Amino acid sequence: MPSMLKVIVPFVSLALMASTAEAQQQRRPDPGCGRDVSRFCRAVMNESDGVILNCLQQHRAKLSAKCAKVLADHGQ
Repeated sequence: MPSMLKVIVPFVSLALMASTAEAQQQRRPDPGCGRDVSRFCRAVMNESDGVILNCLQQHRAKLSAKCAKVLADHGQ
């Protein structure tokens, strides 16, 4: 039995690591506004999401098309 565990445990570990990596990848936020935040909202980058969103809205006319679309798609 112990020798069987030596074979099974690595495979189970690999399967768990793969599923965890996949789940993390699915939860990543859309990076569509990352450059715009860095460019226009650097002073508030460490603040709450609401503060950053407010900053982006204040600079709406200067945002990239991609960021403007992300905001529009999310009702902002």
